[in-house]
Amino acid sequence: MTLRRTLSVAAAFTVGAIAGSPRLRGALTSHRPVVEPPLDMPKPVAEDVFVVDSVLPGLVGRILPVRMTVIRLPDGSLLLHSPTRFTEKLRTALNELGTVRHLVAPNIAHWIFLQEWQRAFPDAVSWAAPGLRQRKQVREKQVRIDHELTEQVPEAWGEAITLRIVPGGLGFREVAMFHRASRTLLLTDLVLNLDPATLALPMRAVAEAMGVTAPDGIPPPYLRAAVLLRRQAAAAAAQRVLALAPDRVIFAHGRWFERDGTRRLRRSLRWLLGD
Repeated sequence: MTLRRTLSVAAAFTVGAIAGSPRLRGALTSHRPVVEPPLDMPKPVAEDVFVVDSVLPGLVGRILPVRMTVIRLPDGSLLLHSPTRFTEKLRTALNELGTVRHLVAPNIAHWIFLQEWQRAFPDAVSWAAPGLRQRKQVREKQVRIDHELTEQVPEAWGEAITLRIVPGGLGFREVAMFHRASRTLLLTDLVLNLDPATLALPMRAVAEAMGVTAPDGIPPPYLRAAVLLRRQAAAAAAQRVLALAPDRVIFAHGRWFERDGTRRLRRSLRWLLGD
């Protein structure tokens, strides 16, 4: 089960449980938006690095924010890491930054918007985490995967990027991407750091029980369990990621680490490293 599906089930259960109470129904809808505006627009983070904050469809979008990161490569082209929903307004904004030439699905969950971007940019090359193209849902939806990523960086990306792959059980792989010039590390689900202030009290209790809230959130229990099936290999890979010494760490869900990235990432990986 993906992270999105797990939290969707938790949200549905909570909403169903409180449906008979007007007071609790009000509590569910009275919290801050999960994403601060502007949504679906690139925001600068560092030179040649931008984030696009968005939401997921349905009830889960009331709880779980999602983020894409945009890297401008040395040749001026754009790489979209973990694509979020496509809009024409976003296409226009990205075209002002460069030409979209690379789409990256960095783990087995972060591919659901890939086809939207492939239709919008048919000449863009799609890269994916190892094993993604073999997933049943991916095959059934006929999602095009041009290349699987390894730790050997594609020549087309110049020398801007370093790749590390963190393995896990049950087919989990997460490709960590390090933008050298800005010392920015890109992850997806290895850190989940939801802002408690954006969650209504019923869902805040669920999220806190799962350990996925700021300031030093960790992945939900099911993902930790999958990674720990290959703990030795995963911990060794995580140490190699930390050795990159990122200044900032951007991930898909929640407050990313704008500063002091290496120390804060080590704290959020305590479940894996035993720190």
